[in-house]
Amino acid sequence: MRKPLPERRIGTAFAAGGAVVTAAGAAVYVLPGPGFPVLVIGLAALTTGLVMAAAGHRS
Repeated sequence: MRKPLPERRIGTAFAAGGAVVTAAGAAVYVLPGPGFPVLVIGLAALTTGLVMAAAGHRS
């Protein structure tokens, strides 16, 4: 049976993905297009990932 991934690694993955989605959302927001929802989703994933990584680091 495999060990579950530590919370810090999951948080790091969320933060990395959130940074990419945030950058894409910012680019689409500046260009003509509906980039605001993508930007908000990216920021939410980035924030969640940073909090999870910090919480995993403390325990």
